[in-house]
Amino acid sequence: MTTILSNARLVLPDSIVDRGALVIDEAGGIADITTTPIDRTAGVDWHDLSGHIVVPGFIDVHVHGVEGADTLATATAVGDMARRLPTYGVTGFCPTTVACTPAALRGVLDAVRAARHVGAPGEAAVLGAHLESNFISPDYRGAQPVECLRLPSRDRLDAPGGAFAGQDILDEIASARAEVAIITVAPELDGVLDLVGALADAGHIVSLGHSGATYAQGLEGVQRGARHATHLFNRMPPFSHRAPGLVGAVIDSPSVRAEIVCDGYHVHAVVARTAIAALGAERTMAITDGTAGSGLPIGSVVPLGTHSITVTPEACFLPDGTLAGSRLTMDGAFKRLVSQWGLSLVVAARLCASTPAAQLGLADRGRLEVGRRADLAVLDHDLRPVSTFIRGILHVR
Repeated sequence: MTTILSNARLVLPDSIVDRGALVIDEAGGIADITTTPIDRTAGVDWHDLSGHIVVPGFIDVHVHGVEGADTLATATAVGDMARRLPTYGVTGFCPTTVACTPAALRGVLDAVRAARHVGAPGEAAVLGAHLESNFISPDYRGAQPVECLRLPSRDRLDAPGGAFAGQDILDEIASARAEVAIITVAPELDGVLDLVGALADAGHIVSLGHSGATYAQGLEGVQRGARHATHLFNRMPPFSHRAPGLVGAVIDSPSVRAEIVCDGYHVHAVVARTAIAALGAERTMAITDGTAGSGLPIGSVVPLGTHSITVTPEACFLPDGTLAGSRLTMDGAFKRLVSQWGLSLVVAARLCASTPAAQLGLADRGRLEVGRRADLAVLDHDLRPVSTFIRGILHVR
């Protein structure tokens, strides 16, 4: 059945159409975008969206969980996230892990495979995992479990416990290449620069993060094939006028797109706006770094991998006070970008949808254009999602 969204404010790639109509064909694609009024007719699913805004569906490339579900906690978590995230305007996401054992990683990647191939209509698309991986710096690990950090070698003595080697993790990745989209690494670690090239050659998006890399080391990682930066500013040396560090290397590398956690706590508004201005909207991806605490009440205690974290008004924290991800959802990120950080609806849509889609190579979504998938979010005047369409199908919670 053809679906018509009428009388809406449509946020297009470079402009806004007031009181426009968007036509979704029976295959779930955008068939037309017009300012000509379309009357209600028989056999058409017609929606009067007067007073509402239609934006491309949000794509979160870095999210660990939502509403109690954590990617590593249960075999059903990835599917649970796919069912719950559309409530927040999300039409696609990369389920994100913390460093873990080979067996735990295998379980997540099996769950990703199952969710990608058996997802029900109206669920957010599972776009491949983001491994916030074992190959990061112990000094910049944050809430990552130190007992699971490794070097990319077969040596079982390269980390505390010695229960598994870095190569064991790489073997799991190799056995599930199609399910792994992004892999975060620290380029200054022994053997990681060679790993960057190998992973990039295998088709993965290599991200630099949880790293103490210098500017020069960061640039070398980019030269080897890294094209992504994990939560810019967080868990990396501060940007300095004499030591630009990894932040400077990312900003200075046109081939790299960077994530920014848009909760107002991980990154100060002034710093975030400055970074967005330096990178441009085409190189900036709004992320949540959301956890199982996202969407839950303040004070909730939820899992993050093998840890327990507590939801506070600012973010989520380990018992020792270590910052451990956010409680943000993508609708909140979009609203902050517009209402508090002063970005236009068009630019905010690029950060929350278009640029993440481009980074993942998704040419069929991320923009309101004829011929693209009808993955979109309908927002009220306060920028709160009231409905989400995924491949033209209305999500029903």
